[in-house]
Amino acid sequence: MPSDTLAATLEQSAEQGRICSVAVRGQRDLQDRVATYPALFPDPPVDAAMLSALALSTAFIAPWCTAAELRTANRASLWVTAEDWRIDSELGSLEEATATATACIAVAAGSAPADRDQLTQFLADIREDLAATPLFPRLGHLWQDELRRMLDAELREWRWRTDRNNKMAELPSAGDYLANAAGYGATWVNISHWIATNAVDTEEHLTALVTASYEVEKVLRLVNDLASYNRDVKAGDLNILMLGVGEHEVRQQAIDLADRCQKLLDPLAEVSPQQVTYLRRVLGFTAGFYHGTDFWASR
Repeated sequence: MPSDTLAATLEQSAEQGRICSVAVRGQRDLQDRVATYPALFPDPPVDAAMLSALALSTAFIAPWCTAAELRTANRASLWVTAEDWRIDSELGSLEEATATATACIAVAAGSAPADRDQLTQFLADIREDLAATPLFPRLGHLWQDELRRMLDAELREWRWRTDRNNKMAELPSAGDYLANAAGYGATWVNISHWIATNAVDTEEHLTALVTASYEVEKVLRLVNDLASYNRDVKAGDLNILMLGVGEHEVRQQAIDLADRCQKLLDPLAEVSPQQVTYLRRVLGFTAGFYHGTDFWASR
């Protein structure tokens, strides 16, 4: 092997090893969170492989970050997992789900969590870390707004799923379902990460990135649904493939939306090159990951 080829191979392998080491540190922090808040994370669906996948995803999406810089993104992703499981699988009424969402929104705004509510306690930990950053006093309201948007989407899907299971109403259109993609949680995680890492300068800067992130999130919703259809059927969850569209159509829609994302991101690249790269890597990594598996362990 020529010396320059060998050097390039060693350099590339060393970089991949460094990224994996960041992911290992991230996974250990997530394991600590699971141990701290065990009521939130039954196994299954939250097993060691899922924690590893979460930590690997952030490490490869933002390979320029240290483990410390990715801690908020990792923890926010894990919190979304806990919130999703609580609302989708543990609560028996819309009133309970709404009360949970209301409590989370209050804690995000600065209220103290209830003594025995591990979901809001974990959220309060994330908020405390963010509140200590330079950007939070100016941009924290956008973080709170996106959490509200995410939880509203979760409640809307809760109602759709209940109506479907009770055969009380028509299913949403595929377009309405996709417009509700905020329930996936990716944009809230992205905002958490950008504030935590001091990645933006102004509210206008963050708002432009969030607009692009909304479109990215729709692609993630589609590729997630393609990967999780069989699990969703068994669990009684909604999935776009249940709404009168076929797999080929969903794949083409994901491709078309990804192209739209690139057009939205191109003008931002000059002002926010690293954040644009981040969103592009979110698209690429997630599409590749869901091609072979998804995050949840079998129930």
